[in-house]
Amino acid sequence: MGEEGTWPLLKKEYHPGCPGCAYDRRKDLLRGMPYKEFLYVWMVSLTAALPISSLFPFLYFMIRDLNVAKRTEDIGFYAGFVGASFMFGRCLTSTAWGIAADRIGRKPVVMFGIFSVVVFNTLFGLSVSYWMAIATRFLLGALNGLLGPIKAYAIEVCRPEHEALALSLVSTAWGIGLIIGPALGGYLALPAENFPNIFSPESFFGRFPYFLPCLCTSVFASAVLISCIWMPETLHKHKVSENENQNIEALEAHLIDPKEKVEESGSLDTKKSLFKNWPLMSSIIVYCIFSFHDMAYTEVFSLWAESDKKYGGLSLSSEDVGQVLAVTGASLLVYQLFLYPRINKILGPINSSRIAAILCIPILFAYPYMTYLPEPGLSIILNIASVIKNNLSVTIITGTFILQNNAVPQDQRGAANGLSMTGMSFFKAVAPAGAGIVFSWAQKRQHGFFFPGDQMVFFLLNVIELLGLILTFKPFLAVPEQCNRN
Repeated sequence: MGEEGTWPLLKKEYHPGCPGCAYDRRKDLLRGMPYKEFLYVWMVSLTAALPISSLFPFLYFMIRDLNVAKRTEDIGFYAGFVGASFMFGRCLTSTAWGIAADRIGRKPVVMFGIFSVVVFNTLFGLSVSYWMAIATRFLLGALNGLLGPIKAYAIEVCRPEHEALALSLVSTAWGIGLIIGPALGGYLALPAENFPNIFSPESFFGRFPYFLPCLCTSVFASAVLISCIWMPETLHKHKVSENENQNIEALEAHLIDPKEKVEESGSLDTKKSLFKNWPLMSSIIVYCIFSFHDMAYTEVFSLWAESDKKYGGLSLSSEDVGQVLAVTGASLLVYQLFLYPRINKILGPINSSRIAAILCIPILFAYPYMTYLPEPGLSIILNIASVIKNNLSVTIITGTFILQNNAVPQDQRGAANGLSMTGMSFFKAVAPAGAGIVFSWAQKRQHGFFFPGDQMVFFLLNVIELLGLILTFKPFLAVPEQCNRN
């Protein structure tokens, strides 16, 4: 109570006509959590995530039906380029969208990004040629500048003590989107084959067999786009004085544990080049390594689970895999809303990320041995492993989100998150193609001496995880300058 009684004495200057100041005034008056704004953060993040991986369950069949591959063995080669085109497009434009969000505001960039999802995700489902599929996925990635601005927005709509929850909503929605997306793609693609009593081969969905999952995502994105009309803007459209910056820092110092602030925050009192801000750049590099790992794992999991047991897989159907992913998605929501904020409060973002990375390694090591398990033990163990693995991954990603956003002042958060998205998109563009190539190679060496078959795939995933873990320690993951003085 003593701390709560001191912060109102710190005067903050509000500028008339500034949407950021108007929101800050409202935030200072309402001390509870901004549930409505958190809902916007969650919906926009989910909209950004759904189109990314929803194509993976049906991409193989889509490439086959587009008749671009002359041999069956070539389908994976062409599929890799479609999977990577989205991330390649986003890699080229993420920094530009982040800068735009710092100039014109979070809201217009977010709304344009959602509009691009509605248009180009729909067109992808209607693709009649390989190059149309490549072009629509590339444009979807290039014009979808959602994730960087919405991470900055998540920090700005809440008080400092709620930052961990705000950014966990981003990673939760992101994780759920990467789980629900493939589930939608697996259940709803090829509806004339899977639901012949409802869809005939001559119907519209029979002629465009991959349109239905894309349509569902686009309809959801349309609803989110309409709701964002009422989303408040948080960007300050005036110059922030040095005095005001110091007052805001003093205010945050009363609300955040000093030790945690030392670990999390960068130097906010001076504006400097993002590339010279090593606390930011080191956290972005760690984020990119773990993002590469997560994307490769997402690609490998479905391929491994659906491949034949004689190749080290589980021989599961697409419906079985969809059920596992649905259970995992539900667990992510519960974990991030109720457990992660407490874990972050006790351990902090750095220690929680380290522990999560350490725990991921034995879980991944156990995956290839699940092929020897009989039912129903296999389903139970697979669900438990998937739930734990994905929740640990989201813990790591959320921790890096917190470090990145606290390493820069507000007027650089959009650009910082855009830079982060650029690096992450490049790594995620490489991950699907690389994972597919390695998986195909591993299945051809079932009797190899060193980690035969799929054991090699999960061994390499563990190598990447270990690399990310090492990079979370000093001297690589930098401590802000003022921490050394303290």
